[in-house]
Amino acid sequence: MKTTLNIDDSLLANAKAFAVRQRTSLTRLIEEGLQLRLRSSTAMPKMGRRKIPVFKGRGGLVAGLNPSSNKSMLNAADDDT
Repeated sequence: MKTTLNIDDSLLANAKAFAVRQRTSLTRLIEEGLQLRLRSSTAMPKMGRRKIPVFKGRGGLVAGLNPSSNKSMLNAADDDT
């Protein structure tokens, strides 16, 4: 089937030169590229809904830590004990 494509000039020049080096036609080169692209898109697994990990730990905050105080939280983060 014949069709018309709008291809960037430099890309087309590179493709023609590559086709010559590979001793193939530009048409064949484009067909192979499309086949590779289509094959790889069907081989990729479909991304389903991902679950967001949720921490289900117990215990809460360290004793004596005031969660409404930034200073308290920063001091606890700097504390190595």
